[in-house]
Amino acid sequence: MTDLMEVIKGRRSIRKYEEKDIPEELVYRVLDAVRWTPSWVNTQCWEVIVVKDKIIKERLQAAISKGNPAAKSIVAAPVVLAVCSRLGKSGYYKDKVSTKFGDWYMFDLGLATQNLCLMAHHLGLGTVIVGLFDHDRAGKILKVPAGYELVVLIPMGYPAKTPSAPKRREINEFTHYNIF
Repeated sequence: MTDLMEVIKGRRSIRKYEEKDIPEELVYRVLDAVRWTPSWVNTQCWEVIVVKDKIIKERLQAAISKGNPAAKSIVAAPVVLAVCSRLGKSGYYKDKVSTKFGDWYMFDLGLATQNLCLMAHHLGLGTVIVGLFDHDRAGKILKVPAGYELVVLIPMGYPAKTPSAPKRREINEFTHYNIF
């Protein structure tokens, strides 16, 4: 059995993929990891669009911001997972915002995205989280309905190249006890 810390430490942003399809069983296992993500009072506000169509991926690539190093991966990856949120649920109690930060969907989708990426890595797949793009344009391409927001695009495939780990802060550099 793989050690969880090794999976966490081993996951990288992968932008280059082998020309190899992903079996449906593996896509399902990645989506199952999203399914089991904790969320605000179990609202499960996420929706995932599985994009395999080359033309749709090319249209999505055109919505990526200039200079974004992940632009080519949108088309190169055999699968792009578009992670969306249902608005007005997470962070709400009796239909009213209950947190200082408003709608809590970004937190819940962050958790879901982490589960997705860690499971993909565990299964030998690579991902990169793409957040720098024209969200409205991409949302229209994917026909995301009103009341939902496209948050991230995640290309996924078999890594052609895995970069080394970036430098990380030491624990004592970000940890505070009792007070800041």
